[in-house]
Amino acid sequence: MIDRRRFLSIAVGAAAYAALPPAARATPAEVETLIRRLVGEGRLQRGRVKLDLPLLVENGNAVAMTVTVDAPVEGPGRVESVHIFAEANPLPNVASFHFGPAAGKAVVSTRIRLATSQTVIAVAKLADGSFWSDEIELLVTLAACLE
Repeated sequence: MIDRRRFLSIAVGAAAYAALPPAARATPAEVETLIRRLVGEGRLQRGRVKLDLPLLVENGNAVAMTVTVDAPVEGPGRVESVHIFAEANPLPNVASFHFGPAAGKAVVSTRIRLATSQTVIAVAKLADGSFWSDEIELLVTLAACLE
């Protein structure tokens, strides 16, 4: 049996939680602005980047992701960086990876958190000034990034 003091503390805590505003999420327009800042006057092209994410995610807390860029890590057409954006996350610029000759290959594997079902975009910046991208729209059944 719950005593009165404990009941009141639970009730007050639940009321305070219910009064919190919903988690802030980025919008596709905000992500587009971030990508435009990255690309500048350059043109974003499709291809050369392969974003590998599951289309159906059971838990958004740890989503496996691999990004592969079809470009060397040395020479004039080398990969300089890869940037990952998630359109509905509170912080949409999820990750940035920078490559040097010691990288060997332009491949990154990691796990990311996703707030909800959304589109994830990978943008690769090459040393020749070109920008390449890939995107995947996925469904998340248990959201993350809510605290």
